[in-house]
Amino acid sequence: MPLSWLLRITVKNRVFKVNTKQARLRCKQFVYNMMNTVYNNKVNIRKEILNRLTKQDRDERKRKSGMIRDKLFSLPCFAEAHVVMFYVSREEEVDTHRMIKEALRIGKDVVVPYSVIETQEIIPSRLENEGDLEKGPYGIEQPRREALRPVPLEEIDVVIVPGVAFDEKNNRLGRGKGYYDRFLKRLQPRTITLGLGFDFQHVKNLPRDSHDLPVKKVITD
Repeated sequence: MPLSWLLRITVKNRVFKVNTKQARLRCKQFVYNMMNTVYNNKVNIRKEILNRLTKQDRDERKRKSGMIRDKLFSLPCFAEAHVVMFYVSREEEVDTHRMIKEALRIGKDVVVPYSVIETQEIIPSRLENEGDLEKGPYGIEQPRREALRPVPLEEIDVVIVPGVAFDEKNNRLGRGKGYYDRFLKRLQPRTITLGLGFDFQHVKNLPRDSHDLPVKKVITD
């Protein structure tokens, strides 16, 4: 056996010879198993939380969304922000439609995501009124193509981030497409990211991959 295949390991003054080819294969298998475990755990948590979201009473969702809105608008970082990016909520999520209307009313520059399905990227687009929205990819409302007004990332002060679940370290679990993971990496360090979720969307720990980024703060009811 070539000497390059042997690794000398000393443990408590005893020398062991290890076949490094086998060690590399075992290491790869270990990493694969770990990644598979993280993926499966994410799938299970996502399924459980999405089920609870869809079953939540509509009036309860509206009430809790109002509580979260009040907490968000009372934050100093939000009050001082000039340009705020909101996600446009689905029916089962924390409702941002009323937040968007209120933010426009008080003079905020409101930005919303425009999803490009071919490249799976987000383009932040300035929103002047909700009439500029239409159903886009995955049934999520976004600006009509002719109403697209791209905003430079460096102009955004606060980003309101959607999530299926968040944990005590502000880690985030999305829907698995990676749009926001890629978008958050492009933000300026000064930009504040805030996650919104109902109380049952806040868990103790979430499985994480190396590309997962936490938000700065999570707001729940």
